[in-house]
Amino acid sequence: MIDLDDLRKRPDVYQDAAKKKNIAIVVADFLKLDQKRRDLQKEVDGMRSTQNTASKTMPSLKGDEKAAALAEMKTLSTKVKEGEEKLKALEEEWKTMQYMLPAIPLDTVPVGKSDKENVESKRVGKEKKFSFTPKDHVTLGEALGIIDIPRGAKVSGARSYFLKGDGARLHQAVLRYTMDSLVAKGWTLFAPPLMANEACFIGTGFFPGADQANIYAVGGQEKQGGPIEADNLHLIGTSEVTVCSYHSGEVLTAEDLPKRYAGYSACFRREAGTYGKDTKGLYRVHQFEKVEQVVLCEANVDTALALFEEIRKNAEDLLQAMELPYRIVDVCTGDMGKGKVFMQDIETWMPSRNGYGETHSCSYLGDFQARRLNIKYTTKEGEKKFVHTLNNTCIASPRILIPILEIYQNEDGSVTVPEVLRPYMANQKTIKAQG
Repeated sequence: MIDLDDLRKRPDVYQDAAKKKNIAIVVADFLKLDQKRRDLQKEVDGMRSTQNTASKTMPSLKGDEKAAALAEMKTLSTKVKEGEEKLKALEEEWKTMQYMLPAIPLDTVPVGKSDKENVESKRVGKEKKFSFTPKDHVTLGEALGIIDIPRGAKVSGARSYFLKGDGARLHQAVLRYTMDSLVAKGWTLFAPPLMANEACFIGTGFFPGADQANIYAVGGQEKQGGPIEADNLHLIGTSEVTVCSYHSGEVLTAEDLPKRYAGYSACFRREAGTYGKDTKGLYRVHQFEKVEQVVLCEANVDTALALFEEIRKNAEDLLQAMELPYRIVDVCTGDMGKGKVFMQDIETWMPSRNGYGETHSCSYLGDFQARRLNIKYTTKEGEKKFVHTLNNTCIASPRILIPILEIYQNEDGSVTVPEVLRPYMANQKTIKAQG
């Protein structure tokens, strides 16, 4: 949600943002609807005021004068009811259209229509050269007995998998290492709910819109021939939804900020619209686990961008510690989503793709989410402002296992465990074939 006062002052700027983000909305049409709603609200409020005044004078009236006043009140009551019904319908239309309005991207964001126009800004590490023909992570994992995709599909359908033995241990190792790293830096760790109500998804910007198709709804199925009532709950696709909603409806103080939260959770995504894309392996799956950084800070762009650098560096520190080559790309306007004002992706080198694959996203959303969630803080001067929010994928597994397995593979088919992860695997140095 955006600042409507600012929109009314600078409609052209928001229309330009919509164009750059490929959002099909005509800001002028929204402003007409907005004015119509405000005019009708004023009219209804005026009739209510007349009703209140008349009800106070009614006891003093008698005879024909009272009868006329009662008739007039009945007519007015009908008009108020009709006005309220029109206003309710108009407000629904207004709210739906308002949810489509975009946040204004920073001037430094590259303009483009898709991820093909994202711009590389940094590259770290050297892409590994092999003296043998390397295997992809699926071939490696199946030969080692640590990944089983056919049985995952048998149990849960496409884009499902089993990690077992050292595969499950490596998965847990990278997640635990990430959490320990953040806690050591002073972050507050969360184990948040895996289900959230619709208000949380609206508040964080996932509803309404294209993202909604990727979210699993809870309820609506049948049991013993009868329907189960929908619970108005959905499985989260990221702990950003629940952790960011933690302070919804609250007023913090300037001294409380910034809030540095790390949410560890399972995540669920339908991957709608990705038919035929990344179907093999662990890159695009329906269920995974992730450690998400969520930050609430004061309404200051410079402060927020400094925190953006901090949370991105936290992710980079992990990749550097595991000695995984990666690059950073500035996400273009058409690929960043309506609520974001600045976004970067971290892409890690994956030999089987002969290229870099996205493993982390880092986003700054200004007050877009805070306005929807109604999260404010009181400044030192006593003024109430909306906080600014940021989020970053610190690590997501099993996707991160792709570069780990492929880069650390050996000619004999074994995989060397990255040194920083060994303490989480009883100091095991190598993953070898297992039953």
